[in-house]
Amino acid sequence: MNATTAGWVKPARSLVTAAGRAIGDYRMIRDGDRILLGLSGGKDSLSLLHTLHHLQQKAPVKFELLACTVDPQSDQYNPSPLTPYLAELGVPYFLESQPIMVEAQKILTKDSDSYCAYCSRMRRGILYRVAREQNCNVVAMAHHLDDLAETLMMSMLFGGKLRTMSPHYLNDAGDLRIIRPFAYARERQTRAFATDSGLPVIFENCPACFAKPQQRYAMKQMLAEQEKTHPRIFNSLLTAMRPLMGEPPP
Repeated sequence: MNATTAGWVKPARSLVTAAGRAIGDYRMIRDGDRILLGLSGGKDSLSLLHTLHHLQQKAPVKFELLACTVDPQSDQYNPSPLTPYLAELGVPYFLESQPIMVEAQKILTKDSDSYCAYCSRMRRGILYRVAREQNCNVVAMAHHLDDLAETLMMSMLFGGKLRTMSPHYLNDAGDLRIIRPFAYARERQTRAFATDSGLPVIFENCPACFAKPQQRYAMKQMLAEQEKTHPRIFNSLLTAMRPLMGEPPP
C-alpha cells in the first residue's frame, strides 16, 4: 500500500495526534507487527483503518495491516460493501459470517444485555481465530475515550467496581496483543472525520441492542450533559482512569 492508492483519505491531524500519543504511551505498535483490525464498518473502525494506514506511511516502525469483519447475520446489518472498498484500498480483508443471532436466540432469554455480551464474545473469538490463521500477533479495536469513560461509569454505578477498557493487553491465551489506538481520541473526532471524508459507513442496527434503552446510552447522555457545563470532564476522567488502564505487555 502507498499514500497515493485510490480511496485513501488523510485523517485530521488531531485524530492522528491522539492515536500517536496513545500508541507511544502504551507501546502498542512494534517493529514487524502484523495487525488485524476489527472492522465493523462503523465510523470508528473506518477512521482507525485510515489512521493506521497514515501512520504506516509516516512512522519509522514497520508493520503490516489487515482487516476482518464479523457478520452475525442480522437482518439490519449488511457489511458486503466493505469487500470492494477494502479491495480498492489494497488491504487484505476477511469477511467472516456466522449465524450468531440465531445461535443467541436458541440459548439466551430475550434480554438485550445478554445478547450483546454473547455477540461480543463470539465476535472476539472469531477475530482471534482469524488473527492466528493469518499469522497476526496484534488485534486492533476502535474503542475511543468516550467508550472507556462510559465503561468506567457503568462499572462503578452498576457493578460496584473500578474498571475500564485497557488500551493494550495480552489475551488470555497469551499469544495476541490487543490494542486500542483511539484510547485518547473522542467519538466526535471519528464522527467528524467519517462525515467530512465521506467514508462509506455501514450502519448496524442490531434488534437486540436497540430493543430497549441501554445503560451505555444512558451513560453517554449523562456525560454529554456534564460536558456542556464542565468542558474538561473527559480530561479529568482520563486522568482518573490511568491507574486502571494497566501497563503494556512486554
